[in-house]
Amino acid sequence: MDRVLVQLIAATSFLALLLLPAQSEPKHGIAMQGEPALPPDYQHFDYVNPDAPKGGSVTYCVVGSFDNLNPFILKSLRTTARGMIDTVYGNLVFEPLMQRNYDEPFSLYGLLADSADMDPDRKSIEFHLNPKAKWSDGQPVTPEDVLFTYDVFKDKGRPPYSDRMSMIAKLEKTGEHSVKFTFNDKANREFPLIVALTPIVPKHAFDKETFDKTTLKPLIGSGPYTVDKVLPGQRIVFKRNPDYWGKDVPSKRGFDNFDQVTIEYFLNANAKTEAFKKGICALDDETDPVKRERDIDFPAFRRGDVKEEYFNTGIPPVVTGFLFNTRLPKFANPIVRRALGMLYDFEWANKNLFGGKFNRTMSYWQNSELSALGHPADDREKALLAPYPGRVPADVMDGTWRPPVTDGSGQDRKVLKAAFELLKGAGFRVQDGRMVDPQRNPFGFEILTSSQDEERLAAIYQRTLEKIGIDVGIRTLDGDQIQSRKQRYDFEVLIGTSGFSNSLSPGSEQLGRWGSVAAKTEGSFNLAGVADPAIDAAIDAMLNARTKEDYVAAVRVLDRLLISGNYIVPMQYNTQQWLAYWSYLEHPQKTPIFGYQLPTWWRKPN
Repeated sequence: MDRVLVQLIAATSFLALLLLPAQSEPKHGIAMQGEPALPPDYQHFDYVNPDAPKGGSVTYCVVGSFDNLNPFILKSLRTTARGMIDTVYGNLVFEPLMQRNYDEPFSLYGLLADSADMDPDRKSIEFHLNPKAKWSDGQPVTPEDVLFTYDVFKDKGRPPYSDRMSMIAKLEKTGEHSVKFTFNDKANREFPLIVALTPIVPKHAFDKETFDKTTLKPLIGSGPYTVDKVLPGQRIVFKRNPDYWGKDVPSKRGFDNFDQVTIEYFLNANAKTEAFKKGICALDDETDPVKRERDIDFPAFRRGDVKEEYFNTGIPPVVTGFLFNTRLPKFANPIVRRALGMLYDFEWANKNLFGGKFNRTMSYWQNSELSALGHPADDREKALLAPYPGRVPADVMDGTWRPPVTDGSGQDRKVLKAAFELLKGAGFRVQDGRMVDPQRNPFGFEILTSSQDEERLAAIYQRTLEKIGIDVGIRTLDGDQIQSRKQRYDFEVLIGTSGFSNSLSPGSEQLGRWGSVAAKTEGSFNLAGVADPAIDAAIDAMLNARTKEDYVAAVRVLDRLLISGNYIVPMQYNTQQWLAYWSYLEHPQKTPIFGYQLPTWWRKPN
């Protein structure tokens, strides 16, 4: 062939390669922002002891009950056994394609999939399954299992799993050990990571027709444990799978150190505390400092058989507060909610109940750069809020808003008057000593509680509200009843914590907590019934942000809207995690930014 022709062909081919779209390469990890912190040859996460001794047993204790082992279905959603997939006790039975590193805001590393090939525009992602991955019955994990998982979740699963296929344009097997997801325009930039975190179920071990039925039959998974014993409503026992395929995967080294994990159920928090003192429970995570100081003074602690420890974290504190069901007409007016929000006397409660050891909750991302507190809205935020004029008060926009500070007397007349004036402006009046609404109907509500400690908090709020004529009832229910009422949104006000813990990388979970679609979906975590186009738009902007600056701006807008909406009367938080545990337990030296991780703990050898 003519030499010039050969050179021309070569040059043309090279030019064609240059003009091809940028191609991604399989990587050991993926991150929401930037690149994963750990290199491809990392050996283990930094917050584990890779040489932790294996063996022994541990018993964790929770309040509630259970009647189902399948965590992926709507029926018995809030009464499914803990531990099957669990952010606290570990994914004992089911596993996702990739494992989260809790010492980074949002980075994932290989597990069932040992690498991922994500398109630079995040329009697709291909997972390469680890050839060693197996189910607990010895069958290999295959691309067919991944396809089946999404198919059965779409038709028979609960939110948010059932919603994920709506963002997938194409799901295909691309090789013996690979599967590719191509996304449609509904998907956001976080969605590839959500796909990577979705637990996978075995096609050969589930019947699609009966998938949505509750079951107490042990299920087959790929995780480090199998279900050994089930005492419905009271106890579930997991035993280590000696043939667990993933024990040498870097993202699992130093995890799953007990031979047996038991989760014991109790009807209330007091019974759980007493069980801890008797040695039934391995640890106690009480959040009330006064109660824990009282309860920790028992013989085993004085002997040194029980330790207490404080752990520092790098994440925003959990938001706890009185949550209004805004689906009800009485709570539809944000001005009414704002007035009610002024009447929780934190200063009195902190002094008389908590020994002055708490701080006031003011923001959903407090103590982080994502918080609106102390940060005036910048041009990015103003642009996001421009279609919704007047939605955010001036003091929230400029970052100076703070909840009212009382004199700690329990009857601060200045705060009471300010709240009353807001209600008066909304058409409320006091008639014969009782607050009445604009239609002259008596105004009051019921607070649901699940423990004596919650009753105490509700009583503080009740006492202040009654000073301006608002009649408040308190009803205490057991764990099962509370969960059932939450699932059906059958309440007026409750003390809400579950679902309001926030991270340094908020994402799609915010749709489930505050999105308009979730407000109408039974069993969602949008307990307050928030349905606000401005909030939907802020979440959408957050999920599609391409730069850190845009991301921070979107989260701050969401924070400003949630603060302005007064959906929750914020209470208090502690700056550290407290834990009491029996001295036979040990943990790694390093605490990751998300706090202590129980799946990395171990039992001292005899």
